[in-house]
Amino acid sequence: MTENTGDFALDSIPSATPEGDGTFILPLIAERNDVVLPHTINPLSADFDMGHNLKAAQYARENKQTAIFANLPKSLQPGDFFSQIEHVGTEVAIDYMTYGNNEAQLALVQGRRRIQIIAIEQETPFILARAKVLDETIEDVDKLNEYSEKASENFNLLTERVDYTSDEAKAYILELEDASEQCDKIASLLPLDVNQRQALLDETRLDERFRLVSEWIVQELAAQDVREDLNNQVEDEISRVQREIFLREQMRVIQQELGEEDIFDQELNELEERILEANLPEEPYKQATKELQRLAVMSPIAPEASVIRTYIEWILDLPWHATTKDNLNLRHAEKVLDREHYGLEKVKERVLEHIAVRKLAGNDQRTPIICFVGPPGVGKTSLGKSIAEALGREFVRVSLGGIRDEAEIRGHRRTYIGSLPGRILNTMRRAGTTNPVLMLDEIDKMSEDYQGDPAAALLEVLDPEQNHEFVDHYLEVPYDLSNVLFIATANDLYPLPEALEDRMEIIEFRGYTEEEKLEIAKRFLIPKQLKAHGLSRRGIQFLDSAIAYTIQHYTLEAGVRGLEREIANVCRKITRLAATRKKYPKRITSNIVERYLGPPYILDTHINRDDNIGLVTGLVWTSAGGDIQVIEAALLPGKGALMLTGSLGDVLQESAQIALTFMRSRAYDMDVPHDDFETYDVHIHLPEGSVPKDGPSAGITLTLAIMSVFTERKIRSDLAMTGEVTLRGHILPVGGVKEKVLAARRRGIPNVILPADNEKDLRDVPKKALKDINIIFARHMDDIIDLVLLPPPDERLRDILSEEDDLDEDEA
Repeated sequence: MTENTGDFALDSIPSATPEGDGTFILPLIAERNDVVLPHTINPLSADFDMGHNLKAAQYARENKQTAIFANLPKSLQPGDFFSQIEHVGTEVAIDYMTYGNNEAQLALVQGRRRIQIIAIEQETPFILARAKVLDETIEDVDKLNEYSEKASENFNLLTERVDYTSDEAKAYILELEDASEQCDKIASLLPLDVNQRQALLDETRLDERFRLVSEWIVQELAAQDVREDLNNQVEDEISRVQREIFLREQMRVIQQELGEEDIFDQELNELEERILEANLPEEPYKQATKELQRLAVMSPIAPEASVIRTYIEWILDLPWHATTKDNLNLRHAEKVLDREHYGLEKVKERVLEHIAVRKLAGNDQRTPIICFVGPPGVGKTSLGKSIAEALGREFVRVSLGGIRDEAEIRGHRRTYIGSLPGRILNTMRRAGTTNPVLMLDEIDKMSEDYQGDPAAALLEVLDPEQNHEFVDHYLEVPYDLSNVLFIATANDLYPLPEALEDRMEIIEFRGYTEEEKLEIAKRFLIPKQLKAHGLSRRGIQFLDSAIAYTIQHYTLEAGVRGLEREIANVCRKITRLAATRKKYPKRITSNIVERYLGPPYILDTHINRDDNIGLVTGLVWTSAGGDIQVIEAALLPGKGALMLTGSLGDVLQESAQIALTFMRSRAYDMDVPHDDFETYDVHIHLPEGSVPKDGPSAGITLTLAIMSVFTERKIRSDLAMTGEVTLRGHILPVGGVKEKVLAARRRGIPNVILPADNEKDLRDVPKKALKDINIIFARHMDDIIDLVLLPPPDERLRDILSEEDDLDEDEA
């Protein structure tokens, strides 16, 4: 390295002497993102990003004069040079040193005074600028003294904690009498960015400069506190880990001296023994042995060690061969099912069939996948528990409601932190056997999002052809699910993918009839609630009339959850009276029910008890069971329009159009002039307009209502009906026959008209109910028109009124 400092020192270069107007012209050095403060010496790259900077520096050195140093905030762009630089700069003296053979230059610059650049006098071959000196001011001497003392005190504290400079240099700075020089020298040692240095250079008020420097020192002290806290935490953690390693090694040596085994080695030996005793299938055995070998060569405190240990324990905790022996006694199973549930004959029959086949076919039988579908509260989940009890198997339940991540079913891969197997294997571990009754509750409540489709992940679980080798993403070894009796529950099959539905045997749960609800309340609900409320031994008796009144006026449901809540409500009232030693009723009547529960929530639908024109009673199915629906039709002068009201769906509106068309096709046979269809409007209304209504089963009802208003024949009020009608008058079968027939019986309607093809569905209706109702089957509208419509009047009212209007016009 060669050094070339010239024939003079930096201090020998005089500062510029202003001309008469107080300005002077000096070479300009514009360095990108750099600021030189007065009273400081800074090394700078001699090329300064631009060639004319080097020429300006050489000119100033050769002529033994100072130069102007200015900050260039951004890279130089074509255009006005003056507008791109900071206008407050520093007068500097320059010297050079040369390094090596590549002629790279390093310039030493000494800051002298703050100056303001006024104009550019020359741009080539280097820049000359006109400038003037910025005089310093002091606005508040007291503030200056306060800020300078704070700055000196905090700077002393900071340099004791951070090695910014030597002790001699620090002492020199703190003893300076020139406050301006002291402020700039302190600032030059702080880790300030370019904007902070420029702001300090721009400030001519000395007291304000000291205030800024004092604030920056305080900020740096606070930042240093944070750094020291972090460093201490890191050092403490490292010390803790090193101490733990040291202690473990000490413990290992001590145990060896005492002839004892290392704790980690003990755990390895225990895992190895468990693997051998578990009698694992081939693939899980190989995987567990492989992971155990990895664990043996690993440090016990390594993060990976706990992951491997957890994985091995999962394999060992799963049941691979443990089973419970099925109880194949059909009488026992039937007794258990009847004891726990009333009704549900088809479901119980299917369970008994499965037990019978299992008894004769043994392991040759493929375990079915069953799905219970029905409204809430009908006993789907509780029946699953009864099935497990009847078979003598473990019962476990997985709630699928709200799941939208495929990994909930198949697990997360071990590459993820905190990964675990999915809910299926987690539940199998809880069951402890390979053949439990596993209930997949609310299977229709799953949803799909960007994380995958859990319903698709269930395809492998619920497929008897695949589930004997179910692979969870966490274990990555096959697990046999073929012996599990899967029972899924759903309120509706509509949300389920077709492929998933195809894998399951669907068993439909119908809503309970009033008679069934009454028996369930007497056998199960009332004893349960009396015991829960401490009334079992107090002789409380619910009369059948009180239970029926509660069912009809305080619940509207297919199941019995609401009924149980209302019974519990009554029991709470009685318990409160008993607890306060007041008199309480022991025979619960309908009057007492109303007194405790308040006014009825559900009022009887208005039932037509008189024969009327255009007023007909239909039967409908709802999620809470069957009910009646009164349909009203009216004829009024108009232009042949059909008006429909009552919150009707598209299918129901189409049924009304079909009914009107059928009436027009039979107008001649029924002695109705075709002109009536052009001069009268038909208005059809279904009361309770806030309740949406839809479906084709009101076709027969709408047709008879329209026929009645056109012929003015009254409709019998002792008839209720349901059925879909075609344009040619054929009556098609409908659903919900059981519920509809029972609704007519409940409302006291003695005669019911059903499509002939629905005769087979009467097998589901209790025989006791069929004895109370006269069922009439019809295949065509011609079979029932004269049955439902009473004979026509001698003369229609609208014809009489029309004749009177004609006479009035003639007289006028």
